[in-house]
Amino acid sequence: MKIVLSFIIAFLLVLVPFPDWATMYRPDWVVLVLIYWCLALPDRIGPGAGWIVGLLVDITQANLLGLNALGMSLVGYLVNRFHFRLRVFPWWQQAVSVLLILLLYRALVGWIRGFFTTSYLDFGYWVPCFIGMLVWPWLYLMLRDLYPQRKAR
Repeated sequence: MKIVLSFIIAFLLVLVPFPDWATMYRPDWVVLVLIYWCLALPDRIGPGAGWIVGLLVDITQANLLGLNALGMSLVGYLVNRFHFRLRVFPWWQQAVSVLLILLLYRALVGWIRGFFTTSYLDFGYWVPCFIGMLVWPWLYLMLRDLYPQRKAR
């Protein structure tokens, strides 16, 4: 239930209207929450959950159906694949790893979107990745307190 609630809050943060000048500073909240849950519960959250959440993002934002689903399933796969390494990184190194994952996600989504539209990728397209890197340590701590890890026996 806590996982679903955190995704609902992330969806609400995506849907909150921003002024035109501030929209490029909005981090990819849903992707960040997906990264956290793939790190915290890799046996329950992974590429399948990324696909479902990505489809919901596509529906709520009226995007090409499957665009974000493919990107988020790739994010789920990568985080599940490397979660043992990512978990032991210090917070700043985890933030840099999250930046790389967000850049890969944005590159894939922008590349696919480029096939179907005439849009181009300017600097403003990449800014949410860097904002996400800055937000990651606080989001990680907040979600970790929401769902504490199992204690070692």
